[in-house]
Formats: sequence, C-alpha cells, structure tokens
Amino acid sequence: MNELLLILSIPLIFGALFLGFVLFKKDGLYLWTVLGTISANIEVLMLVHAFGMDMTLGNVLFASTFLVTDILSEIYGKEESRKAVMVGFFASLCFMVISQTWMFYRPAASDFATPAIHTIFSNTPRLILSSMAVYVICQYFDVWFFHKIWDWTNKRDGGQTERFLWLRNNGSTLTSQLINTVLYNIFAFAGVYDTKTVVSIIISCYVIFLVTSLADTPFIYLARSYARKHGVGKYAATV
Repeated sequence: MNELLLILSIPLIFGALFLGFVLFKKDGLYLWTVLGTISANIEVLMLVHAFGMDMTLGNVLFASTFLVTDILSEIYGKEESRKAVMVGFFASLCFMVISQTWMFYRPAASDFATPAIHTIFSNTPRLILSSMAVYVICQYFDVWFFHKIWDWTNKRDGGQTERFLWLRNNGSTLTSQLINTVLYNIFAFAGVYDTKTVVSIIISCYVIFLVTSLADTPFIYLARSYARKHGVGKYAATV
C-alpha cells in the first residue's frame, strides 16, 4: 500500500502543480511553493517503510518546489525563480511562528485535538528551522546551477537556447537535492533517530529524489509547451 501511494503521489502532485501554472501562471507557481514547503514540513514527520527502506514522507512535495524554480527559470527568468525561493522561506517562517502560538492555548474540557496538535507541532521548530536553512541554500544553488548548465550548453551548441532542457532540469535538481538530502536529514534527525536510521533515511530520500527528478521532466516540457502556445512569460511577444 505504501509503495502504491508513493507511486501515485508523483503524477498527482506534479499534475496539480502544472494545473496551478495553467490556471494562475506564475502566481500559481508561487502558490504551490507555499503549499509545498508547508505541507512537506508536516508530512516529513511521518516515517514509513516502503520499497524495503525506512523513509520519511514529504519528499515528493519538497521535490516539486525544485520543479517550480526550474519552470520559473525556464519561462520567466532567474529573478522570478529566486523570488519563489524567498516566498517559500517567508511562508515557512510565518507558519512556524503561527503554529507555535497554538501551543499556548488552554484547551476546553471537550477538546480532542490539542494533544495531537502538540505531538505534531512541538517538533516543527527544529524541522522548519532546518528546512528553511537548507531550503534557501539548495534552492539558490539549484537556480544558479540551472542557469550555469544553460550557459554552458549554449556555448557548446552555438546559442541554441531551447535545447537541453532535460539536462539543466535534471542536472541542477539532482545535484541540489543531494546537498539537500544530506544536510536536512542530519540537521533534522541527528539525535532523534540512531545513526543507522538517519543514514537509511538519507539513502531512501535520495532514491526518491532520483525518481522524482526524472519523473518531473515531462512536466517542465509541458509547462514550456503551454507557455509557447499561450504566450506566457518570455514567449508573450511571440504569440
């Protein structure tokens, strides 16, 4: 069941992201950044066993935020993708502060939710602080490396700027997610789980990121095709 849910979550999440882009253009991508970062920071609290490994959830959601910055880089440019990184950072910071205020309320006698809320959100400061620090580092690296690969392929290919999208998408994402996986899981779970479990989580998370990075490639091509057809972003003048 876990394996099936993880497999189905990939087209569901990436498909919803693409739909947000179609409906709201770059605003939809900013909206998804907020949704993805906050939801991933909650979902990552769940440890499941799938494909013979222990793994945290939230990996597909977090991977989708890298797809957001790559789509923005491809269609709108570097500055818009950097803006998405700061939107995600600001959303995570606000959510951390707001969720911690819930801990101070005195529940009513008939309340049933507060114990569960405390169990979940008492862990969020460390997780979100770890996530925010690693998120900014890795996402800025992703944007920088995406454009670095783009510049490199342009020089070698005679300025054919539309080619090798798969390379800049997967190259930047796989590298930045390797950095993200190692740093985040050490910061978030060292001392919470034993070393063997943390290493297992790092390996399993990166295996998922490998799969999701390859799986998001059709969606960035779909986004670029849609942008060309409908005159979105840098293609506005061509329609």
